[in-house]
Amino acid sequence: MLQSLIIENYALIDKLEINFRHGLNIVTGETGAGKSILLGAVGLLLGQRADMVALKDKERSCVVEGMFVVTNQDIEPLFEANDIDFSSVTTIRRVISPNGKSRTFINDQPVTLSVLKDIGENLVDIHSQHQNMLLQNAAFQLKVVDSLADSKKLLEGYKSAFAKLKRTERQLAELEEQARLSQNDVDYFTHLLGELKAASLREGEQVELENERQQLTHAEEIKSTFTHVAALLSSEETCATKMLREAASILEKTGGVFAKAEPLADRLQSSLIEVRDVAHDVEAIAESTEVNVERLAEVTERLDLIYALQKKHKANSVEELIAAREQLEQKVCLVENMDEQLAVVRKERDALLDEAEKLAKQLSMTRCKVFPNIEAHVVDMLKELGMPSAAMLVEHAALPELAADGKDEIRFLFSANKGMQPQDIARVASGGEISRLMLSLKSLIAWTGNLPTIIFDEIDTGVSGEVADRMGKIISSLGKSIQVVNITHLPQIASKGQTHFLVYKEETGAGTITNIRQLSDSERVTEIAKMLSGQSLSEAAVKNAKELLRNRE
Repeated sequence: MLQSLIIENYALIDKLEINFRHGLNIVTGETGAGKSILLGAVGLLLGQRADMVALKDKERSCVVEGMFVVTNQDIEPLFEANDIDFSSVTTIRRVISPNGKSRTFINDQPVTLSVLKDIGENLVDIHSQHQNMLLQNAAFQLKVVDSLADSKKLLEGYKSAFAKLKRTERQLAELEEQARLSQNDVDYFTHLLGELKAASLREGEQVELENERQQLTHAEEIKSTFTHVAALLSSEETCATKMLREAASILEKTGGVFAKAEPLADRLQSSLIEVRDVAHDVEAIAESTEVNVERLAEVTERLDLIYALQKKHKANSVEELIAAREQLEQKVCLVENMDEQLAVVRKERDALLDEAEKLAKQLSMTRCKVFPNIEAHVVDMLKELGMPSAAMLVEHAALPELAADGKDEIRFLFSANKGMQPQDIARVASGGEISRLMLSLKSLIAWTGNLPTIIFDEIDTGVSGEVADRMGKIISSLGKSIQVVNITHLPQIASKGQTHFLVYKEETGAGTITNIRQLSDSERVTEIAKMLSGQSLSEAAVKNAKELLRNRE
């Protein structure tokens, strides 16, 4: 039960607090006074989207807080699942800051909007005016049936299985498309892979071969150069080593009489050793360098193969070719194993399909069981609401394939007059008839469900007179088992409430604000009289108002 509602800085509301009672709470007020604002504030507590437009003063936060007396023990596991402290008196607070950010708290613990929606839908059912038109919608009709069939857990199980099935079907379709494309390319991939494998490439090979080809191409020039250098360094007649040896010997002899000659002789000896070492290496290179036309042809042929492969695979090195080879191996392996993968996924798809079909069948059976109850209740209620010849039929058909909500196609068929075959509500029901149909269904949901509070926003649209009085009695009877908050313009319904609130506008120095207050017994007479006759009260209207209040049971 919604015990209290505090609203600050929301739309035309500066700050107000409403204390609702058990039973039927009536809310009236002139058009535009702000009744829908109250509904919007409650909607925020139930997880509806917040909007910066809702802030009356853009410089401060909007706060909506509701205190709920929770008697439905089925809701406690929801608190536990979301790690929220459960209390029989639960407080929900929604704060919208000037920067547009929204924060939500349940029992002073921060929660996400999805958690708020899950818990909120177990506390309050809001029937807004547009829901009358939703009655013509097949999805809404199915939702009504599920609510009455108490099939929430079964439906959740089905939806989970259906979601898994759809994911697996998408995976299978992707694999099949991949297999189709891969099969078209497998021969080409295999050919490319065979070329790369036959090439037996190794890392660093290209650089080695290019260096070797450079040497083989200039072998004759290299040999001639090193032979000439070897002669300059080691010739018997005029060689560098001979001259260095003689120069060092002369300086050694002079060292006995001139001290500076000795270290110079040592340096020449060191140079002589280095030159001899160089001469040895030069002679070795000159001897080992040969003009090898056959090897040059082999190296050139190998490099031509590498260059051709690089061009074909758009590669710049042997390392990139090796990477391309590995990728081709993976692609070919994938194609070769595709049949096995497809078989695994198809088996998984078939198992999920079987599970979803079984759950859909259970769901369908659960739904069909409540059809007679819905039809009988609605017809009885419509008779009370002045439609003695009304007929209601729940038409059911099986869909050819599984859908998001099962395999059931449900339509509410309706006839207002005797002898007329029930037809789709959208085709035959007037605005007043839809209002009566909706009240009949909502009353059934309220009586069979666990919701502690239901809010009606002008569910009486399109009715008046005696029908309005009968509608008021039904709403009043609902208030005996659950809390009902009913926003209405009809005096016949307003008079049925145990508690009556008036929404009104006030002009202040800061502008227009919306306010609300609970009416006393005498104020209720005046308010209902105004609803009957307008602002100029007549004695007849006051008398009629008193009569309505006396006979409200």
